[in-house]
Amino acid sequence: MEKSDLEKIINNVLQDLVDKDVDILEVNINERTISHRFAIYLEAFFNGWNIDCEYNRDHDDRKTLNIDYENHRTDDIEAKTVFPDIIVHQRKTNKNLLVIEMKKSTNTNSHDRDKDIKKLKAFKRELNYQFAIFIDIGVQNNIGQNSFEFIEE
Repeated sequence: MEKSDLEKIINNVLQDLVDKDVDILEVNINERTISHRFAIYLEAFFNGWNIDCEYNRDHDDRKTLNIDYENHRTDDIEAKTVFPDIIVHQRKTNKNLLVIEMKKSTNTNSHDRDKDIKKLKAFKRELNYQFAIFIDIGVQNNIGQNSFEFIEE
């Protein structure tokens, strides 16, 4: 899959989310509900892949990453269990295509966003995800004002 193909898919899914689920965006529903709906629409584009929300397994083991959110130390070796918002992968294999973290436009805490970016970089580095994307979902007065960016290591 090419990055340009994935950009088109994400734009289509974001539009589906606005078109079909505006009611949950208007009331600023929790992020898990929004990411679940997003994952449902994403499935149509990934035949042969599993689309999972909050999936915390690497084969049969807990999915962990070596990241230190609090102290930002470079020598931290304590792996932490992670629950990515959405992943596109093939279960029980090392085929990891896409990891997504999302935040609602009402979440203005830059620390939360920074944590998600660190996590996405670690997913690419440690678990070999081909693509990592951070999505900002427009809710309440910002419906339809969605943005996303590819995260590189």
